[in-house]
Amino acid sequence: MSTPPSASPASLRGKFLSFEGIDGCGKSTQAAALAERLERLGLSVVRTREPGGTKAGQALRSVLLAPEYRGLVPDAELLLFLADRVQHLEEVIRPALARGAAVVCDRFHDATVAFQHHARGLDFSLVQPWIDAHIRPLPHLTFWLDVDPAAAMARLRRREGAARENAGSEALTRLDQEPAEFHRRVRQGYRTLAEREPSRVLRIDGAPAIEPVHEAIWAAVCERFPA
Repeated sequence: MSTPPSASPASLRGKFLSFEGIDGCGKSTQAAALAERLERLGLSVVRTREPGGTKAGQALRSVLLAPEYRGLVPDAELLLFLADRVQHLEEVIRPALARGAAVVCDRFHDATVAFQHHARGLDFSLVQPWIDAHIRPLPHLTFWLDVDPAAAMARLRRREGAARENAGSEALTRLDQEPAEFHRRVRQGYRTLAEREPSRVLRIDGAPAIEPVHEAIWAAVCERFPA
């Protein structure tokens, strides 16, 4: 019988791990599962997300994701995401890493590259020097959960139906409601990132059930941070 893979708590201290993918890929579920597994190893783990990882970020999240803000122009959208990220880094991420916690983040800067650059078509040339100076550190390891956009949308619709049935609310965000072509461009943006930075951005097939996807993620963690 083969020995189950294991990771070293010592090598995971102060590590920054992020989850990315199109809406409906399962990243939030997988981020929570990984954080719980790291906590069972005895690690101090900070679970966070973007947008909305700080008090100010929660206010920004309501503007960025609520369907009633459909009129938000792309450049304003980009600047609000960057504002959320700078506050998040200063208030949550950098202090956690400095004290040796592992940070598990549901979306980070790769999402902005995929959504605002690749899908929206924004030119980052004017803001890139500012990004290079302020958006640091990048994650040590990023899991891109790759799912076909049609399958992801089906998941979102099921989630929307459950939310309406249980709470009378709408689950789909402003970005969820973008057309299918937008989400195809987002997916291609993540593919480009994974090809450009294969040592940091790892593609995980997000189509299988929750447990097999989690085990694939855990195997990657163990390989990168061995006991």
